[in-house]
Amino acid sequence: MSSFDPIEVTSITPLHDGVIVSDMAFNERMSTGGIFIPSDDKLIQGVHPRWAKVYAIGPQQTDVKVGEWICIAHGRWTRGVEIKDETGIHTIRRVDNNDILFASEEKPVDDILGRPL
Repeated sequence: MSSFDPIEVTSITPLHDGVIVSDMAFNERMSTGGIFIPSDDKLIQGVHPRWAKVYAIGPQQTDVKVGEWICIAHGRWTRGVEIKDETGIHTIRRVDNNDILFASEEKPVDDILGRPL
């Protein structure tokens, strides 16, 4: 196994009220209006909240549930760790509970938040 291979896991449970997310958008994307939006990762215009899908929660977490989509204040997540589970390869991150802005049961249609196109 090289240092770039995903870590194989059968389950992950964060401690206490921790939240682990996946599917956080950093790459180029398409707006609902069909406008191509280039990647803004590591650029000044990339400073904005981001949506992510809740992958796992700790046993004391009562605010969000697995499968929900949450919007997280900019930079309030850890670097990604690539894992492989029974559903495929995912990049997961731990988020700061105090910086979860809001949650949705449905995937957001457009992840542009607080910025004009």
